[in-house]
Amino acid sequence: MTFGEQPAYLRVASDLREKIVNGALPPHTRLPSQARIREEYGVSDTVALEARKVLMAEGLVEGRSGSGTYVRERPVPRRIARSGNRPDKGASPFRQEQTAEGARGTWESRSEQEGASPEIAERLGIEPGDRVMRTHYLFREAGEPVMLSTSWEPLAVTGRTPVMLPEEGPLGGSGVVDRMAAIDVVVDNVAEEVGARPGLAEELLALGGVPGHVVIVIGRTYYASGRAVETADVVVPADRYRVAYHLPVR
Repeated sequence: MTFGEQPAYLRVASDLREKIVNGALPPHTRLPSQARIREEYGVSDTVALEARKVLMAEGLVEGRSGSGTYVRERPVPRRIARSGNRPDKGASPFRQEQTAEGARGTWESRSEQEGASPEIAERLGIEPGDRVMRTHYLFREAGEPVMLSTSWEPLAVTGRTPVMLPEEGPLGGSGVVDRMAAIDVVVDNVAEEVGARPGLAEELLALGGVPGHVVIVIGRTYYASGRAVETADVVVPADRYRVAYHLPVR
């Protein structure tokens, strides 16, 4: 193979991808069979199979049991807005996670105590095994799953206080900043780190994704005088959403 030449399976995948993108193979159309790909492109069964695997990994096609492989409907990515400014006092968890004005949605949550894993302990500046309150959220907009969030708060900060359970008590459902202020903890900084990875099976099941799809992961940590008081992972389907940041100029 000469320098710059693509392997055969990538050339086949590229041609099929172009047909999907330009509409020659519209959504819900059955992808040519492995035998048809082999004959049309003059390649082996192995090359034809690998080309189909590439398209499946990219989320362009999906397999249907007993029926074949079909072109997927291509979603138009929507924006999830995030900001360097915190939402208004009393904002809902959905409004906190998507800071665009007028953002509305519903959410489900559950909280439980656990020992901090080494990764979470490092993020919170505590010892592995120290007790934390973990809360899982599933956010929906117009009934459609939009994002997942898992937060961890050190019980050394919130334990035996009215805000120990984020979704219960007098400030249940309020933001981290307001809840911490209620126990005289002043949040003065928040950091976010954005990355991407293949979605976990349980994440994709909750979000309506396809195995192998990529998710955007936003790691967020709130600080009070340099001490981490909450850290969270926000998970968003990368094929359906774009994360947009609006940051103040100082």
